[in-house]
Amino acid sequence: MITVASLAPCLGGALVLGGVAVAASRRRELMVRWCAWAVGVPLGTGAFWWGRPGTAVLAVVVGVIAVIEFGGLMLLGRVDRVVLAAAVTGVVLTAWLAPGQVLRVVAIGALAVAAVPLLAGDADHGLRRLCAGLLGLAWLGVLAALVPLGASALALFMAVSIADIVAYFAGRGLGGPRLSPLSPAKRWSGTLAGAAAGLGVLAVLSALTWPMAVAVAVGGPAGDLLESMVKRGAQVKDTGRWLPGSGGLLDRIDSLLVALAVLLLLR
Repeated sequence: MITVASLAPCLGGALVLGGVAVAASRRRELMVRWCAWAVGVPLGTGAFWWGRPGTAVLAVVVGVIAVIEFGGLMLLGRVDRVVLAAAVTGVVLTAWLAPGQVLRVVAIGALAVAAVPLLAGDADHGLRRLCAGLLGLAWLGVLAALVPLGASALALFMAVSIADIVAYFAGRGLGGPRLSPLSPAKRWSGTLAGAAAGLGVLAVLSALTWPMAVAVAVGGPAGDLLESMVKRGAQVKDTGRWLPGSGGLLDRIDSLLVALAVLLLLR
């Protein structure tokens, strides 16, 4: 059985090896990004170590920040963002306190999100606000899966993160056909190399099952493309500028979100 205690040394080792590689590269942007990881990874691991309460708190914090970034991309007003953040928070807390009621709370959240433009009588932008809000709830509400998955979600995060890094460098080095017009810089060679690296991480962590493998190999790249589509529609490069070397939080968890959804469906 995977536990946070068994994953902690692997996380620490990965950070140390990454730090050595970044220092050897002497690339400032990579050093800045590694520093952000060096702060975020211990905080996230500590939250998982605390169990379901800590994981729920982490998911709520990440969800609210992601809603703020998503709302900015979709040009949602303050009320839309507040209601969406409340809906995502409600789904996460329900997954912790009353797991059997999650679907009911998701439905209530969807009705609340839809009610905002309807009650405002927004004939010009109401449909856009409605669709954006429902997409945000479906996309970000999956963070609630962190609570029941626990250490498995942490292992999934590690595998997806390594897969993203390997896909970036392998795609640049190997070249080849593009993965999708949504993200011209991504190549099939990088995606396949990243998937292989992600499966290798799962094997090392003793977490290699077929649902986890599909989540990493298929869900991870799909999540990246989903965010690319949203950003292209908003005509922006990053979801934010506050995270050193990484843009916004959504830029870091985009692959994880769809991977979590795939894992939930297959489990």
